[in-house]
Amino acid sequence: MEIIKDLPEVFQEFAEQRRNSFLAVKKIKEEGIPVVGAYCTYFPQEIAMAAGAATVGLCSTSDETIGEAEKDLPRNLCPLIKSSYGFAKTDKCPFFYFSDVVVGETTCDGKKKMYEYMSEFKDVFLMELPNTQGEEALKLWKSEVIRFKEYLEEKFQTEITEEKLREAVKLQNAVRRSMKSLYQVMKHDPAPVKGYDLFKVLYGSTFKFNKEVIPAEMEAIAKKIEEEYAAGKMEEKRPRILITGCPIGGATEKVIAAVEDNGGIVTAFENCTGAKTYDRLVDEDAEDIYQAIAERYLSVGCSVMAPNPNRFELLGRMIEEYKIDGVVEMTLSACHTYNLETRKVRKFVTEEKHIPYMSVETDYSREDIGQLNTRIAAFLEML
Repeated sequence: MEIIKDLPEVFQEFAEQRRNSFLAVKKIKEEGIPVVGAYCTYFPQEIAMAAGAATVGLCSTSDETIGEAEKDLPRNLCPLIKSSYGFAKTDKCPFFYFSDVVVGETTCDGKKKMYEYMSEFKDVFLMELPNTQGEEALKLWKSEVIRFKEYLEEKFQTEITEEKLREAVKLQNAVRRSMKSLYQVMKHDPAPVKGYDLFKVLYGSTFKFNKEVIPAEMEAIAKKIEEEYAAGKMEEKRPRILITGCPIGGATEKVIAAVEDNGGIVTAFENCTGAKTYDRLVDEDAEDIYQAIAERYLSVGCSVMAPNPNRFELLGRMIEEYKIDGVVEMTLSACHTYNLETRKVRKFVTEEKHIPYMSVETDYSREDIGQLNTRIAAFLEML
């Protein structure tokens, strides 16, 4: 895509991408293209792509349907699970409605039970995700990747050839490289753009169905940012913040806003919307492509893994490369794995990297925006 628009207009287009894709998914279904919906970074997209399917993320990120979800689920459950289930149950999410199958994974107990209930009204394929990353775990995960491939072949009456799969791997790797080249513009100090504007592109791009156009689009945006930076257009010098923790999007974007409205700038996103999704590639030249896919996805550094060394390797690298002044960890209420891991993240950031850290626990409501602003403003003042 040749970027000829001003960057603010580009950022706004990506901010609206999710809503604009509601009509696109309907068109895809009318053209006879199958749709596979998923909720997690562990979802091996290349398998679905090789089956000729469009893929889309389904995680819901508002409290609109939580009341309906709580008729079936406990109130003291993670808001991401309640929101996801609520949008599914009420059919208020077009992506869920048009998905031929929803792919789940056994990341946490709450999501496992959600998928069980969801399977009462939707085709759900549940992948058994190990909670460790050793050799035996990899064997299990590879078998799950192959089982998923065989399921899609039967469901869509198609053959996933190795050639198609390797093509999908190359395309998805190209997407990852381009996304990485985009968010790496934030290594500049001062930052070239606001972190919230960068986030709009990262998040919005996940709702684009034509993956072939994404690499050129991202590279063009990165080039435009670099050109403007070279011409002297940049943000003012501010404390550089890395956000880690639970997935961000929709209601939880209030955390990004709280940082940037109170004098900081988010120069790095380690969580699922950012580097965690794009940092590692699938080995395109591997002799066993299923092994390579399994290795890449199992290496994701999510808090459901115990131990979880890959999260800290990525965190440490980003703190250095992006010249981070402070780390803000956002956790969702009742997300037990991430809440439990805050102790280890705090220790790593403050004792090994010797920079300030704060954790904020929130949900999908707007009731704590004032408190978030107060706490994050105090943290930034300290910096």
